[in-house]
Amino acid sequence: MNYKREHEDDARVNAEGFESDPKRQKRNGHSSPSSSPPPPASEGSLLPGFNYGDEDDEDNQRRPPVDGYRGDGGDNQRDIKSGVEVEEEEEDDDDDDLEQGLYRRSREIEVRRDCPYLDAVNRQVLDFDFEKFCSLSLSNLNVYACLVCGKYYQGRGKKSHAYTHSLEAGHHVYINLRTEKVYCLPDGYEISDPSLDDIRHVLNPRFTEEQVEQIDKNKQWSRALDGSDYLPGMVGLNNIKETDFVNVTIQSLMRVTPLRNFFLIPKNYQHCKSPLVHRFGELTRKIWHARNFKGQVSPHEFLQAVMKASKKRFRIGAQSDPVEFMSWLLNTLHADLRTSKKDSSIIYECFQGELEVVKEIPKKGIEKKENGDDQNTDVVTENNGIVKERYKMPFLMLGLDLPPPPLFKDVMEKNIIPQVPLFNILKKFDGETVTEVVRPRIARMRYRVTRLPQYLILHMQRFTKNNFFVEKNPTLVNFPVKNLELKDYIPLSTPKENERLRSKYDLIANIVHDGKPGEGSYRVFVQRKSEELWYEMQDLHVSETLPQMVALSETYMQIYEQQQ
Repeated sequence: MNYKREHEDDARVNAEGFESDPKRQKRNGHSSPSSSPPPPASEGSLLPGFNYGDEDDEDNQRRPPVDGYRGDGGDNQRDIKSGVEVEEEEEDDDDDDLEQGLYRRSREIEVRRDCPYLDAVNRQVLDFDFEKFCSLSLSNLNVYACLVCGKYYQGRGKKSHAYTHSLEAGHHVYINLRTEKVYCLPDGYEISDPSLDDIRHVLNPRFTEEQVEQIDKNKQWSRALDGSDYLPGMVGLNNIKETDFVNVTIQSLMRVTPLRNFFLIPKNYQHCKSPLVHRFGELTRKIWHARNFKGQVSPHEFLQAVMKASKKRFRIGAQSDPVEFMSWLLNTLHADLRTSKKDSSIIYECFQGELEVVKEIPKKGIEKKENGDDQNTDVVTENNGIVKERYKMPFLMLGLDLPPPPLFKDVMEKNIIPQVPLFNILKKFDGETVTEVVRPRIARMRYRVTRLPQYLILHMQRFTKNNFFVEKNPTLVNFPVKNLELKDYIPLSTPKENERLRSKYDLIANIVHDGKPGEGSYRVFVQRKSEELWYEMQDLHVSETLPQMVALSETYMQIYEQQQ
């Protein structure tokens, strides 16, 4: 009972709104970070490094922010004139002296250029693709990377894990993973040396608007630290246990120029509080960064954000469908990026088109209209008891039905693999071809595309699920890599006076499934804009290929770009 009462006392929260834990905060107002047990790695800490306030390194004591001070979360501000870092600015004269005494203490941190330990920095072991967690306490607050061995440790104070590591291992140079400031421990001074800028660029890649505009004209290869060459934007992605469905989706979206350019500049989405948006932006910048230390990228932090945002619908270690993942990702990014319900987003600007749907239902099967408020529905009842509904709806991708494969084998006792031209299956959207549906009730549907998007996503419905197992349709689809002219096969709306009809598309990404349904693996063919060359990408493997090879595979999802 005494033990329980002690813990209740420890967890008291005082009137100022932060913990008064006697174990962490001693009677004289100072605390030692490592004297308290490490916080558990709860589900809420799955997303490291996102918007976490950095605690005061020496004493780990939380204080409310100063009004008007946009600091970097409690880390140090630099006084340029004196060449010294001042922990907190003096408050205005009219502020309460008591508060100033309680929460504000000026502490100077020396800034030096001549650190004798800089030659111990080992760039070969640095890897910033993983979660920003302390390797001992599993906390994501105030984490530093040791630039000698690459491990992550918490804090900089005298009883912190980083300080202890500096004494035990003799490793003296540490970078704060959020503020990007470099310190020498145990001495405690900040190192100001331009030779460390390349490490900061790998930790958080930066692009100017001019660089983003020139990115598709760049034909230069980059060299990693191990001597291997790689093309920025054409780097492999680690497969972290059956995450190839994520990798092919990411590699495809990296070819969508406006989407990529939007996410290369973080100020475009700095208003957004979604970890998923920021992790996607961070991954985009790492893939297109020309000064990486290694020729591949691990999407580990992005996958953690996906797991949390999708409530573990998509997770590491479980194979999923790239079509489902693409649909979920685009809709979630759109919902997170828009500031109000009426606002559009970069997702809708790139991928949203419009369909006109005509639905014919037997009158006896009608209970109520299922169309949303935003669909303009005209209901016309015909004489023979068929009710016809006509409405318009937006789409982000179009699903195409493949003809069923033949049931019988040929004379060589081998299955005949049929082929079908893309134009044949595109007729589903010509406004005349009838598609029979049974869910949510039996109806005859006709679809017509009324507005084409700038980037058209098509997916072939290869997998069908029956009561016993999933079947895969092996039918090959013949499609053009360049100059797909849609107006010849789909009747399109007449453009307005000053506009011209843009109905010609070029393929930029083609996702392929190999193997059995439910198993197998995914790979993707993508086009490099600067040289108009095609590359085949499967996780870490990136190889140049011929455009003719792109069309010889069991295509599953494609992205086409509208010719301007």
